[in-house]
Amino acid sequence: MSQLLLAVDTSGRNGSLTLARAALEQSEIVVLGVVPLTGGAFSAQLVPEIAALLLQHGYSKSDLGAFAVVNGPGSFTGLRVGLAAIKALAEGLQKPIVAISLLEAIAVEAIARRASERGRILSVLDAGRGDVYVGDYELDAQDQMHANLHVHLHSERLLSRKEFLAEAGLDAGKGHAVVTPDTALAETFRASALRVELIEYPNGAVIARIGWERLQRGQTIRPEELEANYIRQSDAEIFSKPAP
Repeated sequence: MSQLLLAVDTSGRNGSLTLARAALEQSEIVVLGVVPLTGGAFSAQLVPEIAALLLQHGYSKSDLGAFAVVNGPGSFTGLRVGLAAIKALAEGLQKPIVAISLLEAIAVEAIARRASERGRILSVLDAGRGDVYVGDYELDAQDQMHANLHVHLHSERLLSRKEFLAEAGLDAGKGHAVVTPDTALAETFRASALRVELIEYPNGAVIARIGWERLQRGQTIRPEELEANYIRQSDAEIFSKPAP
């Protein structure tokens, strides 16, 4: 018996929509289709593209068994669109959701691509305003000798580039790997003598595989529990605070 999984990423300038099928109690999934989504048009694209992808493979939304969605960090508007769509579908179908951090997906991608053979990984994304999002992950010891790509979260933080360079310089001496899919960010850090591995941006297939692995572990949430992982506060939240 197999299950159908829909994975969505609307966190960045460009996103993706993935349909995958997996047999219960098996770790491998079959990716049926990956549809790229154009940033800035997620609200207009997402629902029609979901319908078209299902129809293309002979399914309807009632055939979906679970959802995986990137819940941040990233674009405030993009994340809201993706989360709202998945929340509505999951609530209507009464199906589970797996929420996935984009920083975690970067760490998993680095391990899968062998960009890092190390246990401890610092995933980095440009947060704008001179800041970076930093995820501190470690490959679980129980997965070191297996094909699983499950990583353990130590922390996810927003740091200034200066703060990150200071910390990463110390971590590099401990054997920590620094990875990012951002070419400009990698070049900037390399100019500061920091060793950085440039990897591909995690595509929808990566999100689907993480989602399926989490689903098998029972690490799911209900629609009403789905929230964005912004890490940084929005301007509305910052400017609504009373002055000290």
